Amino acid sequence: MELRKLLEGVEIKKITGETRKEIKGIAYHSKQVENDFLFAAIRGMAADGHQFVREAIERGAEAVVLEKEPNISNGTMVVVPDSRRALAKISSNFYGDPSSRVRLIGITGTNGKTTTTYLLESIFKKAGWTVGVIGTINYRFGRKTTPAPNTTPESLDLQRILWEMVNEGTSHVIMEVSSHGLDLDRVFGCQFDGVVFTNLTSEHLDYHKTLEQYFESKKRLFSDYLIKSRKEKRFAVTNHDDPRGEEMVKGMDLPVVRYGVSPSCDVTADRVNSSFEGLSCRIKTPKGNLSIHSKLTGDFNLYNVLAAVAVGMAMEVPLETLKEGVEELEGVSGRFEKVENRRDIHVIVDYAHTHDALERALLGLKNILKDGIQNNGKMITVFGCGGDRDRTKRPLMGEVAGKYSDLAILTSDNPRTEDPLAILDEVEKGLKSLHLKEWDADEVKSWRSRKGYLKVPDRREAIRTAIRLALPSDTVLIAGKGHEDYQIIGKKKYPFDDRIEAKKALGEK
Repeated sequence: MELRKLLEGVEIKKITGETRKEIKGIAYHSKQVENDFLFAAIRGMAADGHQFVREAIERGAEAVVLEKEPNISNGTMVVVPDSRRALAKISSNFYGDPSSRVRLIGITGTNGKTTTTYLLESIFKKAGWTVGVIGTINYRFGRKTTPAPNTTPESLDLQRILWEMVNEGTSHVIMEVSSHGLDLDRVFGCQFDGVVFTNLTSEHLDYHKTLEQYFESKKRLFSDYLIKSRKEKRFAVTNHDDPRGEEMVKGMDLPVVRYGVSPSCDVTADRVNSSFEGLSCRIKTPKGNLSIHSKLTGDFNLYNVLAAVAVGMAMEVPLETLKEGVEELEGVSGRFEKVENRRDIHVIVDYAHTHDALERALLGLKNILKDGIQNNGKMITVFGCGGDRDRTKRPLMGEVAGKYSDLAILTSDNPRTEDPLAILDEVEKGLKSLHLKEWDADEVKSWRSRKGYLKVPDRREAIRTAIRLALPSDTVLIAGKGHEDYQIIGKKKYPFDDRIEAKKALGEK
């Protein structure tokens, strides 16, 4: 495509050089530049692309998009106010505005995004649509599945994926839209048909600094992208029960579907029953009621089911199709995932890595266990906090684990470049605030006599310890990593899967 056409719609401060040259590709990493490419110098978390402009030109870049005038004379230089936003628009132009050629649903919120995408994928397939999903676990469409390095890909990668989906005949795309993706303009230029807000709790404050800034980033999906989308039948879906749910759609002159357990919601539920076999309820909608028996475990998943049904309602999916789609989903990788075993221990692996998500998981388990002989069992929680991430949540997670567990086993998550023991010390502050007993390795065999906690820095050993200490009817929640099949220690990734480690500890294959 000619450079001048690539630049259509881009806010430009100054251009030096020729714009009628052909551009064969785009890159934002200098090492990916080839002959006749455009290089976008964006500021990343660890490095600034402006430092690699000369290298990009040496590798064959014909044009460079950047935010400050360079002292380089060869090649075409396009100076813009915001190179990330420029990259997003250029990428959309290069790939033919692919989001305008599918129905695009964006989902944002702290918790529940991934499960809601899986539910919607199942519903949409039942409706006869060809579906693509972009999310935390992977990017998938047709027969292609790619591991997800980021929940929301960088704009160039996102537009390429959307283009590939269009070429494969995809009609509907469901995308998790993270606060980082919104704040860093990764979805700039995307044309959304509908957007969903699940909930908001404290998370990513290492990046956003305040909860208000975190909220404002997520609100952009509604106030910027949905409002400015060129799609005709746009709609918004919001969790009316969340304190921020109405703020998210305030002043919106578009159809809004509100979901929650409050009777005033458009999509709500009653007759709720949760067990290790799944979740059942009656869902009430403006078009009628439907009884649902979902295989998803944990009553907190009710909100994810309601969110998916609300989207389906907005898209005029028949009630019977909604029911079939929800009921057909077997489960979601690493989301309240059961590890089957012959020892009659309830072992659950969950991605919960915020204090709110951990609390929901533990309360969900307690609700399942509250009736029958199972209420004699004890609750063991294995958890940790990631390094080089939001430190404010560490004591909060400790407090939640201590409050709802009979034994909390504090261990490493992905310590990254931080000292694992220093992370444990910060989490332990929350446990100490409850005046719980700290067990040592020698006396922990008496843990059933008193609520307390144990520190086991090695995650594999922590999982083994939890399962060794558990008796039939006990529940072991292994929280924090969910679907992840690695552990990051220092700057290296090592193979590690909570589910595999649990099976080994249980003596299962």
